[in-house]
Amino acid sequence: MAADLTFLRLDGDGIGPEIMAATMTVLDAARPFIVRGIRVETAEIGFAAHELYGTTITDDVISQARAVDGVLLGPVSHNAYPERDMGGLNPSGVLRGALDLFANIRPARAWDGLPCPSQTPIDLVVVRENLEGFYADRNMHVGAGEVMPVPGVALATRKITEAGSRRIAEAAFEIAMQRPARKVTAVHKANVMRLSDGLFLDTVRDVARLYPEVSYDEELVDASAALLVRDAARFDVIVTTNMFGDILSDLASELAGGLGLAGSLNRGPEAVAAQAQHGSAPAIAGMDLANPTSLILSLGMLLRHLDEADAADRITNAIATCLSDPDLRTADLGGTLGTQAFAAAVAQHMETT
Repeated sequence: MAADLTFLRLDGDGIGPEIMAATMTVLDAARPFIVRGIRVETAEIGFAAHELYGTTITDDVISQARAVDGVLLGPVSHNAYPERDMGGLNPSGVLRGALDLFANIRPARAWDGLPCPSQTPIDLVVVRENLEGFYADRNMHVGAGEVMPVPGVALATRKITEAGSRRIAEAAFEIAMQRPARKVTAVHKANVMRLSDGLFLDTVRDVARLYPEVSYDEELVDASAALLVRDAARFDVIVTTNMFGDILSDLASELAGGLGLAGSLNRGPEAVAAQAQHGSAPAIAGMDLANPTSLILSLGMLLRHLDEADAADRITNAIATCLSDPDLRTADLGGTLGTQAFAAAVAQHMETT
C-alpha cells in the first residue's frame, strides 16, 4: 500500500481562514475517493505569525513545508505587512524560493450558467515562470533585484536564465500533452528586450522541437492581451516569464468569470503548493461571504498532481454542478449561500459526480 500523504495547512490573512476551513470540508468529503490516507498539519503565517514570532513566516514553517507532500496556502495581505527588516516577508514568495516552486500553473475556464466576459470560449492554462524575471524578492541569491543608487533614481534587474526557461517550457509542453488541443504559445517581448526574451524564446524553441505532437506558436505580450479579449479560444497553453504570466493569468481568469473561480498550483521538482489565485479581501473577512471556489479547485489540482485523479475529478465536477445552479452559488455570484454552506454543497455533490 502506498504511503499516506501529509499536507501543510497555512491559512493566511483576511478571508484565508474561512476559505481554508471550507476547503477542509471538501477534502474530508474527498477522503473516500483518495487511495492514500491524508494527514493535515497546521502552522501560522501572515499577521498571526508576526504577532507570535515577529515574522510573517518562520524557518520552522519553511522546514515543515519541505517535509510534506503538499502545501495548502491561503491568501496573504503582504502589501500591508511591515518592512522586510521588521519581519514583513511575503510568505508566498518565500515558499516559492525556498521550495524551488518554479512553475505557477493557472487554468482559466468558463463555467456553465455563469456570465463569461470573454467574447469566445475560454479554456486555457497559463504556465508562468515563478522565480526569475522582474520579481525583486526572488530573482537574486542574496539581496533584492531593485536598487536606488541616488534619490529619484530606481533601477530594477530582470533575470532570465536558460535553465529557468528550459524547465518552465518543459512543464508547459508536458501539460499540453495532456490536453486535447496540444498547443503551446510562448508569450514574450523580444522585439524590445532582445537579449532576455531572446534567450527565453530560443530556449522554448529548443524544447518545442522535442514535442512534435504539440503545435507551437509565439505572440508578443501586448498582442496576447488583445487576443485574449478578442479571441481567447485560440489559446490552449501559454508559457511565459514571471511578470507577463502574472498579468495575463489574471486577465484570462477575469475573462473566464473572475479570479475567484480559478485554481492555482505552484510546482517544483520536489514540492508543490496549492494556492488561491485571489487576494485576502480583508473587508469581508469573518463575514462568511467569501467564495472559496478558487482554493477548492487548487486542492483538486494538488490531488491530481499527486495522482489522485478520481478525487480531483469529483471536486471539479461538484464545483461545476454547484456553479450551474443559482440556488447553490455564493452571494457574489447572485446566490444565497455563505462560504461554509457552499463548501457543504460541493461536498454533498461529490458523491454523485
